Amino acid sequence: MDCPWDELTLAFSRTSMFPFFDIAHYLVSVMALKHQPGAAAMAWKNPLSSWFTAMLHCFGGGILSCVLLAEPPLRFLANNTNILLASSIWCIIFFCPCDLVSQGYSFLPVQLLAVGMKEVTRTWKIVGGVTHANSYYKNGWIVMIAIGWARGNLNSAGGSIITNFEQLVKGCWKPEADEWLKMSYPAKVTLLGSVIFTFQQTKHLAVSRHNLMFLYTMFLVATKITMMITKTAVMPFACFEDTLSRMLFGWQQQFSSCEKRSETRSSLSGTGSSTSKPISDASDKVQKKHTKKTE
Repeated sequence: MDCPWDELTLAFSRTSMFPFFDIAHYLVSVMALKHQPGAAAMAWKNPLSSWFTAMLHCFGGGILSCVLLAEPPLRFLANNTNILLASSIWCIIFFCPCDLVSQGYSFLPVQLLAVGMKEVTRTWKIVGGVTHANSYYKNGWIVMIAIGWARGNLNSAGGSIITNFEQLVKGCWKPEADEWLKMSYPAKVTLLGSVIFTFQQTKHLAVSRHNLMFLYTMFLVATKITMMITKTAVMPFACFEDTLSRMLFGWQQQFSSCEKRSETRSSLSGTGSSTSKPISDASDKVQKKHTKKTE
C-alpha cells in the first residue's frame, strides 16, 4: 500500500491542465500583453495583428520547441479547442464593455490565483518538452534541456525568445532587451527545472517524477507569490548565483586585479625614478655653484 505522500504527489502529477489551468495561463499572458504601451489601441486599430501577438504570448514556447526539433511551427493551430479558448480570452480582455475583465483582474487575490495556476502549467510544459525531446534523441541531455527550457519559458512576454519575433511583427523590436543578454527570473527558473527533469529522465537523479513535479511546482508557486506580495524583484537564488560565479570565475578577477596592482606599482616606481633624476641634477648644480663661489 502506498503512503499518503506518494498518493498525493501521484494524483497531483496526473492533474489535467485543461481547462482551468490553461485558462489561467492564457489570462495572465494576454493581460501582460494588454499592459504593454499601445497594445489596447493596436487591438482596435489592427485586430488581426493583436490576435496573432496574443497567440505568440500563449503558445510561444511550443512554437520555439517545434522550430528547434524541425517540426511544423504552426502545429499549435491544429488544437482547435485551445486556439478557440485563447482567442475567446483575448476577445473578452480587449473588447469587454467597461473593461470589466481588467478591473476584476486588478484585485490582488485574483492575480495570485491566476499566476499560481500558471506556474503549475510551467512544470507540465517543461516535463512535456523534456519527454518529447527524449523521444527524438535518446538520452541527449543537451537537447532535452534546450527543448524543456524553450517550451516552459513562458514569462510575461510569452516565450522569451519568440518575443523578439513578436516585437518585430509590431515594429518595436529592441535588440538590447534580448533575453540572451539579460535573463529574467522565469527564464532562469525554467532553465533550472529543465536541467533537473533532464537528470531525472536520464536516471542521474534518483527521484521519482511525480515527487519531483510536486516539489518543483510548490517551489515555483511559493516564490512567485512571495515576490508578488512583497513587490520585490530580487531573485530567490541570487546568492547562489553570486557564490557560483565567484567559484568558477573569481580566479580570473583576482588575476586581473593582481595585474592591475603590479602595473600601478611599476608606473609609480617609474615616475618616482624619473622625478628623482632632476632633483639629483639640481643638487649637483647647486654644489658646483657653491664651490665656484668659495674659490
